[in-house]
Amino acid sequence: MSWQPAQDPWDEAGMCPALEAVIVPRARDLGGFEVRRALPSAKRQMVGPFIFWDQMGPATFQPGTGIDVRPHPHIGLATVTYLFEGEIMHRDSLGTVQPIRPGELNWMTAGRGIAHSERTDTTLRGHANPMFGIQSWVALPERFEETDPGFAHFGAADLPVVEGEGKRARIIAGSLFGATSPAPSFSAMFYADVSLDPGAAVALPAEHEERAIYVAQGSITIAGDRHEAGQLLLFRPGDAITVRGPEAGQPPARLLFLGGEPMDGPRHIWWNFVSSRKDRIDQAKADWKAGRFPAVPGEHEFIPLPD
Repeated sequence: MSWQPAQDPWDEAGMCPALEAVIVPRARDLGGFEVRRALPSAKRQMVGPFIFWDQMGPATFQPGTGIDVRPHPHIGLATVTYLFEGEIMHRDSLGTVQPIRPGELNWMTAGRGIAHSERTDTTLRGHANPMFGIQSWVALPERFEETDPGFAHFGAADLPVVEGEGKRARIIAGSLFGATSPAPSFSAMFYADVSLDPGAAVALPAEHEERAIYVAQGSITIAGDRHEAGQLLLFRPGDAITVRGPEAGQPPARLLFLGGEPMDGPRHIWWNFVSSRKDRIDQAKADWKAGRFPAVPGEHEFIPLPD
């Protein structure tokens, strides 16, 4: 996804001593389609390697409409796209053409530079289409910032699932609950889609220094405090965290567990570019403006460099 203008999220203190901050993304309407951005925020740029976090939808595109994110560039990061509902067609300058559907993972490593588009396929536009999901960006460690660009897709059956006692967790990237995703992560991290039934409980493991939970649907309780959908909860290192599901009679909660080890230094972020060096971002700006990024086959338009 290309960086779209959005209002800054706001932060509020939590009551739980282990809770460092609560980030509430503000919704921005992109024309029948809302995006809520939780990262970067004023108080926290990254959680582990996660440097960008957008909730897309939930929304329903009427017949004849859909997502149309024109080709745009990235450097120094990996885009991580995961859907709860709907479908997006990914095309990139490597020649990849890959739809992503619920429970699947598109992992695109930008490295030294890649361009891609994200659209609702023409075959789907004859009827209404739902859209609900998360796109995050993972900053690459400095030694991998200029790696070769790449793309990997994993079907729902490729991602390990851990379930029992009222919880079900699909491990999207990294390792959690004793299972490891096949996604090509470049640093110690975890990312999981967790469903939690009413009355059930699940622990947020403490082995990683930076940890967060994003409440996508429903509500949860931590140390007696209730947290609703649309909140990113940031936790202090080392504390044991027990997450309890919604009250009896309520639908299951849908959560994203995310985090990892701190990045190897601060990052500059401008538009769709991430780097440990400001001059590298300046070079990427010049390259996109001059047409030096590789083209996306089959695409005949692009997003211009912002003023």
